[in-house]
Amino acid sequence: MCKSALENLRNSFKEYTFKSKKEEIEFYKYIKPKVFSYLIFYVKQLQIESKRSIEGKKEQIKYLKKYIAKLQTYFNNNLEFYHYFKSNAAHLDEQYFLRENKSLRINIEEHYFFTEDEFSTSHDSSVATIMAYIKLIEYLKNEIDKLNNLHQNVNPIKPLQKENQLNWTGSKTDLVELIYALQKSGAINNGTADVKEIASTLEQHFNINLGNYYHTFMEIKLRKNITTKFIEKLKESLILRIKESDE
Repeated sequence: MCKSALENLRNSFKEYTFKSKKEEIEFYKYIKPKVFSYLIFYVKQLQIESKRSIEGKKEQIKYLKKYIAKLQTYFNNNLEFYHYFKSNAAHLDEQYFLRENKSLRINIEEHYFFTEDEFSTSHDSSVATIMAYIKLIEYLKNEIDKLNNLHQNVNPIKPLQKENQLNWTGSKTDLVELIYALQKSGAINNGTADVKEIASTLEQHFNINLGNYYHTFMEIKLRKNITTKFIEKLKESLILRIKESDE
């Protein structure tokens, strides 16, 4: 299904001419890699599971941890570009995500499919690989957790929780602005949490669907006057609250 979706995407753009460099960059930086990443994820998942023993808890955990370390090695070997992508940098986008600069490719990915010249740039497959490997590491960690809890006879009693009554009543753009600020600040998980994780958590807690928050972030970047409107509003609100508490 993933391969079919990617083929359909490729066929749709065979006769399409991008209206601007910005549009082409957005396609090869965000749209194609997102679809491509799922294909890589399921191919690698099949490879992992086909070699995984079905017996021996310790052996399985050791095997899964070894694979996590292998995936982490990819990040270490491509650290500069990994930080570029994770920090949402854009100053090298024209080099990385325009087909006219595809000759700049240095590291050839092991995933050879869908990397032909007319449907690839120098780094779109690298983005897809990063996204896929992040999902794979999360999957493997969940599998390890399942194995660790497999032989526990006593189920912990969860305390009664009140139904969440907190709803985000500000704009979706305001929340996206806050999410990106929190991620970049390193205030959550010492900076290791990515935008997707934070967005997913806040969507659940505040009963909201942010939609394509990557696109919303791009719109925030294009603001002409004050880029951080909501952050500035928060600052003013906190200052006002402090003054009121002193009265």
